[in-house]
Amino acid sequence: MSGTFVGMPAFPEAARTAVDDPTLRGNLRHATHTIRAKRASAVAELADWAELREAGRRIKDHTLRHLDRFLEQLEASVTAAGGTVHWAEDADEANRIVAALVKETGESEVVKVKSMATQEIGLNEALQAEGIRAYETDLAELIVQLGKDRPSHILVPAIHRNRGEIRDIFTHEMAAWGRPAPEDLTDTPADLAEAARLHLREKFLRAKVGISGANFMVAETGTLVVVESEGNGRMCLTLPQTLISVVGIEKIVPTWRDLEVFLQTLPRSSTAERMNPYTSMWTGTRDEDGPRAFHLVLLDNGRTDTLADRVGRQALRCIRCSACLNVCPVYERAGGHAYGSVYPGPIGAILTPQLRGTASEIDASLPYASSLCGACYEVCPVAIDIPEVLVHLRERIVEGGPAVRHGNKVVLRPAKGHAAERAAMRAAAWAFGHPGALRTGQQLAARSRRLHPRTLPGPGRAWSATRDLPAMPAEPFRDWWQRTHGGKDAK
Repeated sequence: MSGTFVGMPAFPEAARTAVDDPTLRGNLRHATHTIRAKRASAVAELADWAELREAGRRIKDHTLRHLDRFLEQLEASVTAAGGTVHWAEDADEANRIVAALVKETGESEVVKVKSMATQEIGLNEALQAEGIRAYETDLAELIVQLGKDRPSHILVPAIHRNRGEIRDIFTHEMAAWGRPAPEDLTDTPADLAEAARLHLREKFLRAKVGISGANFMVAETGTLVVVESEGNGRMCLTLPQTLISVVGIEKIVPTWRDLEVFLQTLPRSSTAERMNPYTSMWTGTRDEDGPRAFHLVLLDNGRTDTLADRVGRQALRCIRCSACLNVCPVYERAGGHAYGSVYPGPIGAILTPQLRGTASEIDASLPYASSLCGACYEVCPVAIDIPEVLVHLRERIVEGGPAVRHGNKVVLRPAKGHAAERAAMRAAAWAFGHPGALRTGQQLAARSRRLHPRTLPGPGRAWSATRDLPAMPAEPFRDWWQRTHGGKDAK
């Protein structure tokens, strides 16, 4: 995906460093708890939230089952409306297409709407290599870009920064990117926002090329939709002469009626608002309004491989609301950078290993970046069973097995470092398949419980280092049942 994250350590090592940073933990705790509480209040306003959630799940599943047909319909609709559709199999192809389109205009600068797809493929770095400078215009993305940083949250990429840090970034870095920050800049939100507004306004008025993603694409009309809260998206989508949108193929919905469901659930799940302040929609080109040229780059980059997995494909339902991040106890303590991907938190733990594969140490560690508490599933507005997919991916990493990579059926080898886990699971499977042996083992464990260590030896030490081993009961449940229920055996 993005070269930004090459060389990242596995999640446990990266998380250990993050947990030791008290400033980071304080920033994350304050932000996630605030967003979480507001979201719960906004969702509680709708008596039919459960029905909307189920409707969203069904729409997404129906779309994914017929994705080929709806993508062809979308291409025909966009073309009929005056746009041009490009198909990108992977990140490199998408970057080449976008760079070529920008070069055709003769421009060397572009303004960008916040887009996770372009971060996924490392578009900014690819454009820079071609002599094209990309300016992020979302406030949080601007902070990340000026700070030579990486995003750490789906909705609020600079969630790991506090106001004092943002003021220092603006003061020291803004001048190198355009209009400098005021000399007397304070850390009050109003002053920071005004500094960003003045800095960005000259870029909006000068830019001839805009680059966006999209929250949704409507197949029946070829309409693209971006929802945002600052107005920068509206500026990028209307002022440039050329607009290039890079969108994952899973972001499609069949009809306008389907879109109505998500325009209710997305704002409440993400920003805890009844609706987004700015909902921008565009369909092709118009001579009298907006860009004169529109290009849609449809990005696969591992999505078709993910679609082939009957359990894992539900990750493609994701509408990028970030609700799962805000309730996740692991994300709250480790932060987004530890995940080594533009998709952090629970959704990143199941999406990234499917898009990129599990060959690298960081990707193989992500399905374990969870306590399996299930809070992410409870808040997901499209009912992605993230714990189910996590367990499914853990099994794939430990045992290997059939998968699809780059459109080809392959058999994955078991990942290194999981031999003890494989042995333990196979021993457990054998014991559960032999009731007599299981009963004898339970009785021996109960009678020797005073000799049990408080921590596990060998590979198990990593587990018991941060957890108490559960106390062994004085007798197995089956023996207790026989003793307290007249000797009747449990069936």
